[in-house]
Amino acid sequence: MPLYEYLCEACGQPEEKLESLSAPDTHVCPACGAAEGMKRQVSVSAFTLAGGGWYKSSASEPPAAAPEAPKSGHGCAAGGCGCPLAG
Repeated sequence: MPLYEYLCEACGQPEEKLESLSAPDTHVCPACGAAEGMKRQVSVSAFTLAGGGWYKSSASEPPAAAPEAPKSGHGCAAGGCGCPLAG
């Protein structure tokens, strides 16, 4: 359940409540009793993403170039297979 912040528009009393996502945006102020005086405020989330995790887009970074293999012409992938034609 998320933690919501409320502020009474009548007396200025702040309040925090753990409520379900379907909770109403207003309720009675516990300090002054104003009906629907407590209004839900927009607040900063405590959830942050930090580090080089899954959320970073690799599209902004250019792809690393693959190293070019030496050309042997004999079907050897890297030219270092040891066959008599590799020399």
